[in-house]
Amino acid sequence: MTRALAEAEGPVIAVTDFMKVIPDQISRWVPGLFIPLGTDGFGRSDTREALRRYFEVDAAHIVVATLSALAATGEAKAEEVADAISRYGVDAEAVDPATK
Repeated sequence: MTRALAEAEGPVIAVTDFMKVIPDQISRWVPGLFIPLGTDGFGRSDTREALRRYFEVDAAHIVVATLSALAATGEAKAEEVADAISRYGVDAEAVDPATK
């Protein structure tokens, strides 16, 4: 993994429909900024789409997480993150769903 990503630019966003501990297991071998996203639970939604939205692993949250990581490394602007949050209706103040 380290060799495969050695020349990669930007952050690595790992997304799964399983618990985020699954992609997090490889974090020590991923160079640079690594952000795992996952569905830390089940039974809270009647569809896969609703489950992904609830656990913040849908397309909107992936875009915001990616832009946020890019902003943290200076490769994007905070305004771009704010625009994506507004555009995709992401609640930036929401409590982590894994703790609800």
